Amino acid sequence: MARVSVSQMLNALVDLGRQYLDRPAPGRDMDALVARCRELVSAHGEASGTALASGIVNDYAALGDDERIEVLRRLDRAFGPDRKAIAAAAAAFTAAPEDDAAYVKLASAIEAPRQELFRRLNMAPGGTAEIVKMREFLLSRLKDNPELRGFERDLRHLLASWFNRGFLQFERIDWRTPAVVLEKLIEYEAVHEIRGWDDLRRRLAEDRRCFAFFHPALPDEPLIFVEVALTNGLAGQVQKLLEADPDPAAGRKPDTAIFYSISNCQEGLAGISFGNFLIKQVADAVQTELPHIKRFATLSPIPGFRRWLDESLVSDTPAFLSEGDIDLLNRSDWRNNDIARQQLRQVLLRLCAHYLVNVKQRGRPVDPVARFHLGNGASVERVNWAADLSRKGIEQSAAMMVNYLYDSEQIVSNHEAFVRDGEIVASQAVVRLAAGRD
Repeated sequence: MARVSVSQMLNALVDLGRQYLDRPAPGRDMDALVARCRELVSAHGEASGTALASGIVNDYAALGDDERIEVLRRLDRAFGPDRKAIAAAAAAFTAAPEDDAAYVKLASAIEAPRQELFRRLNMAPGGTAEIVKMREFLLSRLKDNPELRGFERDLRHLLASWFNRGFLQFERIDWRTPAVVLEKLIEYEAVHEIRGWDDLRRRLAEDRRCFAFFHPALPDEPLIFVEVALTNGLAGQVQKLLEADPDPAAGRKPDTAIFYSISNCQEGLAGISFGNFLIKQVADAVQTELPHIKRFATLSPIPGFRRWLDESLVSDTPAFLSEGDIDLLNRSDWRNNDIARQQLRQVLLRLCAHYLVNVKQRGRPVDPVARFHLGNGASVERVNWAADLSRKGIEQSAAMMVNYLYDSEQIVSNHEAFVRDGEIVASQAVVRLAAGRD
């Protein structure tokens, strides 16, 4: 029997349910759109409810940005939490905490009606994708509309449940993957730009691997993907890694898998973590396929280093810098001049190691990439000089990159030490650099 997709079933329900709706879709009338949302959360049959949700989703998608933010404000007012009901339910539960009925009433009161609205909108064909876009749009406007933070939190809460790891599909991406997905890799690559189809073909060659998470509701949309290079030893220069052709005569089997790019694809899912699961699953998949791969590491950017360095030269200069070092660093030409930067090589390596190991905020590294990998149980293995000579690499980190090592025997203890005590595990070479010693 031919497989029927969920999308086909929903579209059939929409067609069937339209005959049960009392009126045609009213288009861009915002008052009518909110009224239809009220109608949606009231009692409705499955077919008519799906048809109504589909009309609302389509009409919302057709709105301009200013109209969308106004609709979200109105929905926030119409479907926000009933604070009086919450207070009354909380008082009843406090008075009788052993009463299951009081607990159920409190739990029901705490959940804002908008969560049920989101769940019902999710019944529409393309509803999940539109709700993800709704949150992406809302995040972009939240600074100017802080009153919608509760609305955004409820969206995030539901999306975290809908995109739970148990629902995700893990897939290897290769040259036989449908073109619609391959195009998305080019579009979404966030670390090292993919410069067209030839570049993509190189990244999917035999000495490379690419893996992604998908969700059944977004079948052609990767949520996150990781690119892996199979090498001998640690890679320390990303341009060589990206541009080098495979060497069929090399003869040696690679012993290291280098995670050189991890890209989150859906801005509407920001803050919902997939990367830690993906790295662990990729390591398992690579080692199952290629048991001679013994080491797993990254070649990672250091996006906050240059900004921290410029600020620290003004306010909090590390003690191991000499007056001569400071004079050189205060020259304006070193940042974009290879020769001037070379004069500062050892100083910048020390500063970069210090930034990764010692510079913290609220007990955690200030660098976001460091927080991610160290939180997953990696250690700081090596700081690499002249590792990313792209304009972005020079502007972010004075062209330096770092290898984070994922040692299967140490991941759990590293993670526990980091989470419990904020301890950053690093190799002896990096520790010496961070202390200002060669």
